[in-house]
Amino acid sequence: MKDSVILSRRRVLAGAGALVVSFGAAHAIAQEGSTAQDVQSGARVSRPAPLPGSLKDAPLLDSWIRIDGDGGITVFTGKAELGQGIKTALLQVAAEQLSVPLQALKLQTADTALTPNEGFTAGSHSMQDSGTAIMHAAAQSRIILVGEAGRRLGLPPHQLEAKDGFVLAADGRKLSYGELVSEEILHVRAQPSSPLKDPTSFSVMNTPVRRVDITAKVTGVPAYVQDMRPPGMVHARVVRPPSYEAQLVSVDSKAVEKEPGVLKVVRDGDFLAVVAVSEYQAVEAMRLLTAAARWDEKSGLPTLSDLPNAILSLPSQDSEILRQGQPGSSSGGRKLEARYTKPYHAHGSIGPSCAIAEASGDQVTVWTHTQGVFPDRDAIAGMLHLPKENVRCIHAEGSGCYGHNGADDAAGDAALIARAYPNVPVRVQWMREQEHAWEPYGPAMVTHLAASLGDDGTIVEWQHEVWSNTHSMRPGGAGALLAAQHMADRVPAPPPKPLPLPEGGGDRNAIPLYKFPNARVVHHFLPAMPLRVSALRALGAYMNVFSIESFMDELAEAAGTDPVQFRLKYLEDERARGVVSKAAEKFGWSNFKKTAGRGRGFGFARYKNLAAYCAIAAEVEVDQDSGRAKLVKAVAAVDSGQIVNPDGLINQVEGAILQSTSWTLYESVSFDDTRITSIDWATYPIMRFAQVPESIEVHLIDRPGQPFLGAGETGQGPAVGAVANAVAHAIGKRIRELPLSRDRIRQALI
Repeated sequence: MKDSVILSRRRVLAGAGALVVSFGAAHAIAQEGSTAQDVQSGARVSRPAPLPGSLKDAPLLDSWIRIDGDGGITVFTGKAELGQGIKTALLQVAAEQLSVPLQALKLQTADTALTPNEGFTAGSHSMQDSGTAIMHAAAQSRIILVGEAGRRLGLPPHQLEAKDGFVLAADGRKLSYGELVSEEILHVRAQPSSPLKDPTSFSVMNTPVRRVDITAKVTGVPAYVQDMRPPGMVHARVVRPPSYEAQLVSVDSKAVEKEPGVLKVVRDGDFLAVVAVSEYQAVEAMRLLTAAARWDEKSGLPTLSDLPNAILSLPSQDSEILRQGQPGSSSGGRKLEARYTKPYHAHGSIGPSCAIAEASGDQVTVWTHTQGVFPDRDAIAGMLHLPKENVRCIHAEGSGCYGHNGADDAAGDAALIARAYPNVPVRVQWMREQEHAWEPYGPAMVTHLAASLGDDGTIVEWQHEVWSNTHSMRPGGAGALLAAQHMADRVPAPPPKPLPLPEGGGDRNAIPLYKFPNARVVHHFLPAMPLRVSALRALGAYMNVFSIESFMDELAEAAGTDPVQFRLKYLEDERARGVVSKAAEKFGWSNFKKTAGRGRGFGFARYKNLAAYCAIAAEVEVDQDSGRAKLVKAVAAVDSGQIVNPDGLINQVEGAILQSTSWTLYESVSFDDTRITSIDWATYPIMRFAQVPESIEVHLIDRPGQPFLGAGETGQGPAVGAVANAVAHAIGKRIRELPLSRDRIRQALI
């Protein structure tokens, strides 16, 4: 790594002697309005049909599939492995469509010098975007190779078969993919449609495959960026301010600089760090430097106990995102309303954020577990005032990494320190209290729901209002990095913006999939942010589905109707009805017998109303004395379109149920008027092994040949709905404030 150089993808291909191919290179097309102009001829032509998945942004086939002269095949993706299993699933997709064994493929994940720019690995988009692109690129590559074999063998393509990396003729002749490739054969623009294989012939897709990333993680061999130890590496630690608005008044670093192993103290404005030979020496020096620093702090955080009212008092930008029928016109019927609240949630990454950077001249290379190597590269380049081509970000998996936790900031820290201590790899790892106090949280939110029931118990009107900060402040600009915000030449944080629908941010899943004759949904976007916030798994969907599914149960109870049947009454989408019916059936919903302290609950949503469908039935046990609730059993049904790796999909949903349950029962960021106070696992408890449910069942509904529907976050909302409804069923009272902590349950039982 010490001898690393910044490489372009074309240089890598040339250096490796790869032979790449192409079919019918298309002329460059300049798009304008509804038509387009051929750059070479100037003629007006029809705009090219849209390409599937991320091919629309990286349309050349060899951006995704590379075949070497020796037959080696590399698959490229701009998405990162975050523990969601996409390495395995993307390899399955490519192997299936290329007709090669899974073991014949290598996968190159996100690297700004090598892979397509697919932005962030987020929003359950990996299979929809990258999987779809790779599927079509692989299928088209296979057809090109078959066509080339036909040309050489003098046979029409339909008399040839692609199998195990060869193209076979009926007379026994065969040519390997390596023999068939030639210069630039795959360096061509993808076609809008592809000759995809018939799902009934699949031998690799829709088959459980052991994850390629798991063995290292469970056997303790180096698997994460935290484990990397390149030759010559030194260690660094950052001294963070004690609170958001604190400014460094003074620091006497002379004593620290004389400590054994200390190589350098780095100060740039309010950014303070130390570089040392060993990690222990870096930590010791960081502690001494912390004690030597004097900070000027400012108070101003809201009162934690009154957080919902503080949120409601903030200035908002209001937008009506759904108006259906004539909401507000109903004058009769029974009216119900409820306010639900959610606290700030931390990512709670098990492994504190880490990055390694090396600066040499005007070039910087960063190994990072960010979810977006390209946006993080741009942010770091902006912070260092370098052209983005001079910064290379390479994704390396991080322990317990997902969402916008501290990964991007650690990468910025490492780059800034490496510039001050150049020509060796500099490893920066955050401390536990830094991870807890400085990561961007999932925003606190408030919803208000109201509905009217007709005389027959039917919902005649539905209203949903949601108040929330933005759910994404990810890098894209230097000001999103903590290091840039603390430098002398500081870059202010960019202004927060709402995320647009249909995916949305705070309003994600606020529009119910249920159909009501009259409905209105309003998003109150809050630009002011008392705490640092950004993307946390599922964004606003967790809170909005919690609110909708809780209120549906409250309405069903008021109508005297079974909650599952009540939901089915308002679901027109057959795939939605399918998962609801499947989860209820497998749970044994109709046969459930309530016992003291135990209750059942149900939750459903289609993630973002455009990704996977998920329904969950849950059984919860509540200890009447302590108030502690425990998820005993969960049964889920999921429809995510064409399944690639059933085992991986089940893992995803199981993980979503566990994490959502942990948020629901235990998790809440705490603070006083100045500082974050939930800075460790004692002050920010999460689900422990003893609290894991006795059983989780995930039943998959396969849709052969249908598009991939992202499933990584689909369980988050239904799980909180099911658990909250089960707690209410168990104790006979409704708690509308998250988390459903022991104190709140005990108070409800009084």
